[in-house]
This record gives sequence, structure tokens and C-alpha cells, in this order.
Amino acid sequence: MSTPDDLPHGYQALPAHPDQSDPLVPAMGNEEQLPKPEGRKGDTLALYAAITAAAIFTVVTWAMVLNNNPSALGWFAFHPTLQSLAIFFFTLGILTLQPTSQPSTKAAGLQRHQIAMLLGVPTIILGALSIIWNKRIHEAPHFTTWHGVFGILSLTWLAAQFALGAASVWFGGAALGGGPRAKRVWKLSGYVLLPLVLATANFGGAWSAWVTSSSAHGVRIVAYTLAPAVILASLYSRIRPSKMRFL
Repeated sequence: MSTPDDLPHGYQALPAHPDQSDPLVPAMGNEEQLPKPEGRKGDTLALYAAITAAAIFTVVTWAMVLNNNPSALGWFAFHPTLQSLAIFFFTLGILTLQPTSQPSTKAAGLQRHQIAMLLGVPTIILGALSIIWNKRIHEAPHFTTWHGVFGILSLTWLAAQFALGAASVWFGGAALGGGPRAKRVWKLSGYVLLPLVLATANFGGAWSAWVTSSSAHGVRIVAYTLAPAVILASLYSRIRPSKMRFL
């Protein structure tokens, strides 16, 4: 039997009992505690597609406003810029919850989601207030277009969604039936609200008088028809139906 003295120079015998304090040596049973892969085929592509589409939608909107004498637009200039930025935040907030299914990744995803919502909700409210104030000082009528009607519906639903989110977390979600059921109600409501918000963006970006007079037809198709459609399709493709069961 060889002894340490018999080994060639420069070699070291392996210890009989690995040092469990060594971070490179996993402790027995720790494998179950490590996060497991949660993605499925197509998730990564959908992730990048949603981010890219949301970025195009936002950047085109900001560029359009900044290139059309924003100071002359008055309070209106804040409406498309803030609303598009809010949709970008909402897209990121939804993406970060998908497709989490383990306690550690769920907690991290929820924290990032809350940050995105805390940025997005005030932004979209300020954007809505800017157009309301702009119409008031110009004595223009409200809600005379599909964009305006869908906009107020989206904003009202968004306020309810924010309350649902709080109710699904506070006191263990008791107000919505408790635990997982409360969060499923919140998720379902959010996924139904999403197309309403994106339809509002389409009506405003692709059909409103100011945008049609300030941009080329091809730009509007890409930024306000294709981009919202890609956002919706990408986010929906990452949904896990098993997480939406109510029974």
C-alpha cells in the first residue's frame, strides 16, 4: 500500500474526509436546496422579444416627442412619454415573475416585480394626469375616442390590480381566499388587463391625430402595432397554466 512518501514529487493525496467547509464541496443534501432550471424551450427568445419590443415602443415615442418641439406641446408632451415608459416598466415587472416556481426564485421575482410596479404605477398616473390637465386648460372634451375610453378603463383596472396585488400578499392573502388562490386571482386579473393596456397604446400610437401627423406610416406599424403584439405574445407564451389553477 502506498504512503504519502511514495507519491511522486508535486502530487498530494486526497483526504479521506473532504472538508465540508470548502465551498467547492457540496454538503450532503444541498443539491435539493439549489435553484433548479425553470425555463423551457422558447422562454429566453420570448424574454428578449418582449424587452426589445417594449424598448422600440418607448424609444420611438420619446424620439417622436423630442423631435417635434416638445416645449410647444405643453402638458401633452408628458402623456405619451410617461405612458410608454410605464408600459416598459410593466413589461419588465411581468417578465421577472416568469417562470418562477420555487420559493427562492418566487421571492426574488416578487421583489423585482414590486420595484417595477412602484416605478410604473406613479409614472402612468402622472401621464394620465398630464393629458387630463392639458384638455382642461384647452377646454377640450374628454373620452371622445377609443384611446380615451380604453385609457380610463385601463387606469381604473390598474388601480384595482394594484389593490389586488396588495391583498394577495398582506395577511397571507386572506381577503382573496388565502395563500396560492389569492395570488392566482391577482395573476389572472393582470393577464386580462395586459391586452387592454396594449390596445390603448395601439389606439393612441397608431391612430391618434397627433401621432399620424408626426410620424411615417411604417414607423407607426412597427412601434404601435407590431411592438404591442410582440409584447403580448411573448408574455403570454411564458405563462405556466399550472400556476393558474383554481381547483
